[in-house]
Amino acid sequence: MAIQIGVFLPTSGPHSTGSGPREVRESARVAEAAGLESLWATDHLVASQPMLDSTVALSTAAAVTDRIRVGFGAMLLAMRPVAWAAKEIATLQQVSEGRLLVGVGTGNPAHGDVGWRAAGVPFAERGVRTDRALAVLPRLIGGEQTALDGGLDVALSPGAPVPPILIAGNSARARRRAAAHGDSWMPINPGLDDLPGLLTDLKQLAQQHGRQTPAVTVVAPALSAEPREAADELVAYEAAGVERVVLAPTGPDWRSDYAFAAGVRAAQ
Repeated sequence: MAIQIGVFLPTSGPHSTGSGPREVRESARVAEAAGLESLWATDHLVASQPMLDSTVALSTAAAVTDRIRVGFGAMLLAMRPVAWAAKEIATLQQVSEGRLLVGVGTGNPAHGDVGWRAAGVPFAERGVRTDRALAVLPRLIGGEQTALDGGLDVALSPGAPVPPILIAGNSARARRRAAAHGDSWMPINPGLDDLPGLLTDLKQLAQQHGRQTPAVTVVAPALSAEPREAADELVAYEAAGVERVVLAPTGPDWRSDYAFAAGVRAAQ
């Protein structure tokens, strides 16, 4: 089977470059009509440019489509109370009828720590908070009785089937997190030459936890600008063990990016 191709929703950037509610609905429909596999939304409270809320944007995309998957790319889980995040995820899993993918990351340092401070979360603790949240997230999503910090037991209702959890990040800590908690590892353009060694490390880490090796989704792979050449390059990613790529926006026009992604898919 050909490697799956996803794209980012136009949820960030000045409205003049096409990141508004109308664009979210329209882009979701266009991506589905083009046969693409997934749509993704970035997630930050305060970013280096205007950014729509990821949960609302994904809900909007899910509401106007029937097949295409919708994903957090990636949710800053540590910025939210974990029970609240689980409620959002479970509800989105329900309203999308099982099409949700949950990328989890600790944030791009380029955005700074203002958003974290605004949320009342220490920036330096985001990694350990993410690990603690991931340990209880599946049970919370599933509606099971779950012990939270402070000795509180809670069960969310209604629960939902737990969607795939993708752990974002290129660091060794991200791979350890993916091995312990993830269904997939989601690095940003790790480079084809480095992938075999990184995936060997991921497999060994997963074995230490008694888990299967996570699948791999690569964000923003380095591809040629010509669709057929890019499709040929994806063969090497697939051979390396990558199941999905999410193409990065290349400019202000999402239509041209989606047309390129559709061209790559057609050339596979």
